[in-house]
Amino acid sequence: MGHRNDDSRSITAEGLARLLARLNADVEQAGQEYERLRRALVKFFDWRGAPAPDECADETIDRLARKLDEAAVDDVRNYAHGIARLVLLERRRKPVFASFDGNSAETSAPVAQASDERERLHDCFEQCLAEIPGDGRSLVLSYYAGERFAKIANRRRLGAALGLSENALRSRVQRLRDRLEQCVRACVSRDK
Repeated sequence: MGHRNDDSRSITAEGLARLLARLNADVEQAGQEYERLRRALVKFFDWRGAPAPDECADETIDRLARKLDEAAVDDVRNYAHGIARLVLLERRRKPVFASFDGNSAETSAPVAQASDERERLHDCFEQCLAEIPGDGRSLVLSYYAGERFAKIANRRRLGAALGLSENALRSRVQRLRDRLEQCVRACVSRDK
């Protein structure tokens, strides 16, 4: 049924060379442009709540490299973002399947273990969130409040209230989020 194996999803050396050449004629500059593009794609997926943003970015770059073989592409970066939007839509539409073979003794243990892990993760998150000073904690919570357009409007109001540009606000929240993520990882690994 047209399943692709992992080899067809990997970028080939030739595909990578073509992509780098399209990003910049200078090899060193091309490498920097590639990293910049990949970081932008990871942020794109991360900000939109995609699971595994790094994997989504890699898949986008793989597809981009293949497309450079198949079609005339004028603006590589814009084309990459177009592919990223498609990858995001595909990931959101992809159903999540749970395996069930009817044997409740075998299936209850993994479900209980996953539930325990989620609970431990949630407890660590709450603990780490409480360690962030009050203004930082409220900033992170306010930044992620709302859905879609309401979230965007909320972020603009938040930036204006703090006297920050959208990029400065995003950077401040990212630093807080990185700190929170480090704390949660340390907490979860400590509790294992």
